[in-house]
Amino acid sequence: MVRLTPKLGLGLGLGNSKRRTIISTIKVIGIYLGKSSFHLIGHDHSGHEQYRKHLSRSKLIKFLSQAPATIIAMESCGGSHWLARKCQSLGHEVKLIPPQYVKPYVKTNKNDYIDADAIAEASTRPSMRFVGVRTEAAQVIAVIQRIRSSYIKERTACMSRVGAILLQFGMSFPKGHGKMKVLFQWLADNGEAIPPMLMQELIKHHEYYLQLNERIGKQDKKLKRLVEQDEDAQLLKSIPSEGYLTAVLIPRTKTGHSIKRLFAVHNAVGFDTQLHYAFLFDCNQ
Repeated sequence: MVRLTPKLGLGLGLGNSKRRTIISTIKVIGIYLGKSSFHLIGHDHSGHEQYRKHLSRSKLIKFLSQAPATIIAMESCGGSHWLARKCQSLGHEVKLIPPQYVKPYVKTNKNDYIDADAIAEASTRPSMRFVGVRTEAAQVIAVIQRIRSSYIKERTACMSRVGAILLQFGMSFPKGHGKMKVLFQWLADNGEAIPPMLMQELIKHHEYYLQLNERIGKQDKKLKRLVEQDEDAQLLKSIPSEGYLTAVLIPRTKTGHSIKRLFAVHNAVGFDTQLHYAFLFDCNQ
């Protein structure tokens, strides 16, 4: 079989019959993901490059919709799961690879085409480990958790700012939410004179702290509802010492069989799998 150079690739003057023949020889398409543009390399069954392309998001979807069903390989990242679901809906088989497993296959100087080539080659390795494609619901749960984490970080920063401000005026404010909730009672008990403008700033900052508490509470309620709606999450939550923040990892990682996900989540959070699952199965017999 003659190896085609990029100049002889798809969409560059070849007739429809030749184009279909070239596409049909493709075993895997490696895609290097960007925000608005994507680099593709197609490998045949011998591992030789057949074509390379640089496409926008809309042109990529059009190209994949016209290509015969094949393997689409990508690095697992934030934008890969949406595209993976799109490829699956078009009839392709998707393989997502952790970036650290692709790195050993990168040849010579790094660029986007070389990365796409490394992704395509890595996906054909028989011992390669792949990442499951997340569902849309699983991605939404991840977003809820990230937003909750950002609120918690900002709440901690808010408390630290209040402590730093008061320290500048000779007051050492104790740490903890218990003291922060009664900030003005503590100031009154402390007996230090506070400038009026400083008091206004503290009032606004305390209101912001209370708003963050409310937002975190709303995120917690969302996660609890998700746990209540998932049977596997309820099963994990029935284990002693488990709460909804651990149990919600089950619907977030819905990519395989239920028991496999239970083991994966429990190993990820560092519990004694044998001991806890012995209890779990005893409770459900």
